[in-house]
Amino acid sequence: MRLVYNMIDSHCHIDLPAFDTDRAEVLNKAKSLAVSKLLVPGLHLWQFDTLLDLQAIYPELDICFGLHPYFLRQHAPVDSKNKITSLAEKVSQHVNQIVAIGETGLDAVIDVPMVEQIELLEAQIAIAKTFNKPLVLHHRQSHNELIQVLKSTRFSLGGSIHAFSGSYEIAKTYLDLGFVLGVGGTITYARAKKTRQAIAKVGIQHLVLETDAPDMPIFGFQGQRNTPERLPLIVDALSDLLHIDSKTIKNISTENYQRTFSSPIK
Repeated sequence: MRLVYNMIDSHCHIDLPAFDTDRAEVLNKAKSLAVSKLLVPGLHLWQFDTLLDLQAIYPELDICFGLHPYFLRQHAPVDSKNKITSLAEKVSQHVNQIVAIGETGLDAVIDVPMVEQIELLEAQIAIAKTFNKPLVLHHRQSHNELIQVLKSTRFSLGGSIHAFSGSYEIAKTYLDLGFVLGVGGTITYARAKKTRQAIAKVGIQHLVLETDAPDMPIFGFQGQRNTPERLPLIVDALSDLLHIDSKTIKNISTENYQRTFSSPIK
């Protein structure tokens, strides 16, 4: 096995306003800590040009285009159809610059009817199939619905389950569907017993690292802006949980990312 000992932040919103005053500084610090690549998911249509501009400045960024269900609550269902058309056009124009479709998924907590969310997700899965791209999937109290959609659409291109939390049985279902699990700040909290047990049982061969910066703070940093500079702390927590040395975690999680997103180290 080739030893690289670097890290990839597989889910980081470095484009958001929280980083507008010090984005270059944050990325340089992350790079100095061996964070060699970051995946920045798409959330809504008007963000995509910003992602392209940032990628041109910072070659360590991978990007993907997608419509997050959270942003649907401001729009009528008919507008969602127009958004899907626009998304497909944008993906077609930049298919070689994106590594996945996402962030998409299902969220049972937000004020958007689940039927509308499912329609949007199914449409994005169709786009992913058309352009042979994996998915970056969001979930919140929606595992059963999300798994049902993945099975009914026969999606087989894999991707990542962002910020996985849940039981081993749920985790195993995602693995059987070809996905890797995103591991971030959740495992640094002792109260997340079910998720920690599931991650420990899954093992490093099916995991990718993530911060979800500026959100999903690590234990001890509650109330502070999260950053990709804290990815090594996720590695440390995972090393303690899995009883595996940090170099192995860095190496295998990097290979998992590269395999999932067909993304070589730049």
